[in-house]
This record gives sequence, structure tokens and C-alpha cells, in this order.
Amino acid sequence: MGGGSAFKSQSWQMILVALLLMVGSFYAGTLFRQTAPNYVSQLSSSNYSYSGTSTFANKVELTYRRTPLVIPETGVDVCPLTFNEYIPCHNVSYIHTLRPNLDTSRREELERHCPPLENRLFCLVPPPKDYKIPIRWPTSRDYVWRSNVNHTHLAEVKGGQNWVHEKDQLWWFPGGGTHFKHGAPDYIQRLGNMITNDTGDLRTAGVVQVLDVGCGVSSFSAFLLPLGIQTMSFAPKDGHENQIQFSLERGIGAMISAIATKQLPYPTSSFEMVHCSRCRVDWHENDGILLKEVNRLLRSNGYFVYSAPPAYRKDKDFPIIWEKLVNLTSAMCWKLIAKRVQTAIWMKQEDPSCLQRISEQKLIDICDAADNLKSSWNTKLGNCIQVRGMQTDAPKLPSRPERLSIYSESLERIGVNHFLLIHAHMIYCMPTTSFLIIRNVEKAVCWRISFWKWTG
Repeated sequence: MGGGSAFKSQSWQMILVALLLMVGSFYAGTLFRQTAPNYVSQLSSSNYSYSGTSTFANKVELTYRRTPLVIPETGVDVCPLTFNEYIPCHNVSYIHTLRPNLDTSRREELERHCPPLENRLFCLVPPPKDYKIPIRWPTSRDYVWRSNVNHTHLAEVKGGQNWVHEKDQLWWFPGGGTHFKHGAPDYIQRLGNMITNDTGDLRTAGVVQVLDVGCGVSSFSAFLLPLGIQTMSFAPKDGHENQIQFSLERGIGAMISAIATKQLPYPTSSFEMVHCSRCRVDWHENDGILLKEVNRLLRSNGYFVYSAPPAYRKDKDFPIIWEKLVNLTSAMCWKLIAKRVQTAIWMKQEDPSCLQRISEQKLIDICDAADNLKSSWNTKLGNCIQVRGMQTDAPKLPSRPERLSIYSESLERIGVNHFLLIHAHMIYCMPTTSFLIIRNVEKAVCWRISFWKWTG
């Protein structure tokens, strides 16, 4: 009996060691895939190209959704190659049919518009011709394969601002942007200096999570990572239609979205900073309703960074726009803490007495208390300001990485169960390469291991 017990214990130890080796191997890329090169000079298309005959049995056929849902025996069909740019709910042809009923003055056409169920494609979006396995981070911050994002328009119109340049088989990202063409690092440090009176950087100012509006190719986000700052970047599918594709190919978190008529899909008080660098958003229009959405997203003492012509130019209508912005932000009890070079920075001050006073003057409307508990998904923008009294103020969030394992009261308010979040699951994420799925960018596949049986 004793020997058997020892054998079982030893077996479990061996199994555990084997699992840990598998996890480490997936993560390091040593057993299951080729390690990416460290320097661009070592990049070779032969190391990254997919060659050989496909072993997939999937048919290439344009297939639409059926009810009830039916999966072919050969697997989900693959869309024809001409659909390699297809993005569900952002189909330009379908949205064009809706335009007469959309509020184009508020850019509603840039938001998600999903066709009826029977008109939705049900096939896998294929990779572009000559698609290569993506270059791995951190090299991908500066270089991606040209064939993976086979567009030239953005390089042609934004090359002078150092967004992206063509370099042989690669796209090269120098780290520039419209308002930081000499590089994002200097611009990021300037923002930190403005907020801290030249005594620190954005991280020491308490900035941990940033929302970048109209992000371009996400170089701002890429250069915030060394500071331990996570950024969600978004931009619409417009004339710069491939900018989000560039971001994803670089390995930077980004999404197609627009701030127009609906709330962004984030809970209240999600970010310490909202950043707009020439984001082409008319914050001063429609009674400042878009600024009120920024107010909802910002945490107390969070920052709104605005780098755009109204902050520094005195010609055209820019002074009028600036005056409107000042009046709107003052009505929301924000404080203009810095204005330097081409950038203005406001701080959201949590001051219920100020908001109540402004409300009594009929300059703003106060949202219902129940609005703070509603889901933000597919919810119309509210032309009001949320006021949290002392009894409903969210507790100060712990620093990273502790906050990742601590249950927040804000999660409870939106219905995320404490037991499920803390005890029910453990997530392991391992890098892999995916073909035919989600634009074929390198992504993480997660294995969920349940330690508790959920019977609810």
C-alpha cells in the first residue's frame, strides 16, 4: 500500500513537471515553433512563409449563416480570397445601404452595423496572398511583413509624419505620429513633464491604463509599454482603412471603433488617461456629448490629453473651437492643468458640489444614479454627467500586478460573480500561430482549467 501510494505521488509529480515543461516550451517557442529572430537583418521570408500543400479539408466557398446553424462535415468553409479584407459588421457595401437612415453629421456610419442573420457570412476569412507568419514582439514593434498588410496609401499620405515607411519586404515604423513626427518617446516624456511639473513621467503620475482615440498605427501605445502602461487603441474604418490592421500585425491591442452615437464598450471609470492626437473628433459639437463620454470613462483625477490645432493655432475657426472646449470642460468641473507646445491637458476632478452647482445653473444635466449600473454595450450616449457621492465612490485600485487578482466592487455592480472570478478558473495562455482566423495575426490560445464544478 505504502509503495503504491509513493508511486502515485511520484507519478503526479512527473505529470506536473511535464505540464510545466509544456507551458514553458509553448511560451518560449522552443519545442513547438521556430524562435523568431532578434534582429531585422536576420529576417528571412523563407523562415516565415507557409509552404507545402494544405491539409485542410475545408471548401473554398462563400457561405451564409443558416438557421439552425449547420457545420459542414469538412469543417467551416473558407471565403474566397477576394474577401480577405472582410470585417463583420463593418461591411462598407452594407453600411452604404443604411446611410439614408444614419446620422452622418455624428459619424454614425463609422459604428458597427450588422446585417440580418441570413445575410451574414459564415466562412473563414482567408489570409492575404503571400501571407507570412508574423514577426514576433519586440521586433514587430518596428517591422512587419509588407505582404501581410498589402496597402500603400497610409505610407504615401503619412510617410512625412513618420507613421510608416516601406523598406524592402517590410513596413518600418519609426515611431512617429502627426503630433510627434520625431518620435513617440519624446512626446510621451513631454506629457509626463506637463502633468508632473517636470518632476516625473506618466507612470509616476499614476497612469496605468490609457484609451487612445484615433490611434493611427498605435506607435503611441507601443512606446507606453516600457513604462508599464497598457493602452487600448481604436480607430474607425475610414480613409485610413488599414491602420488597425497595421496595429494588430505589430502585436498591439487595437480595435475598429468610433466614438459617435453609442457608448464605447468599457465600464465607467476604466482609464487614467484618454488621449487624442489629431484624432479628428469634434469634441466641441452636440453640446459636448462626446466629452461627457470621456468623463464617464475617466477615473477620478484622470487626464484628457488633447493635441490638435485648436490648442495652439489662432487662424480659421480654431479660436472659436478652443473657447467652446474651455466652456464645456469648465461646465464638467475639469481643470486645465497644462498647455504647452501643441498640447492641452485637463484633469477630471471628482467634485460633486461643483457639478451640483453647475447643474442648478442649467449648464449640464446630471445622469440618473441607475445609469452607472447599466451595461455600456450597444448603449446610446447620454448627454449628462454621472455624479458619484462619497457613499458610492469606488475604492482606490491597488497597483499592478496585485489588481489583477483582486475582486473589485465595480465588477460586482455589473454582475461579475466573485466566486467565478476568483475560484472557478485558471487561465494559461500560450503563444501560437493561427491561420484563417481573426485576420491571421499571432494570438494567444488559452486553456481553461476548472478547479471547481459549477452547478449554478
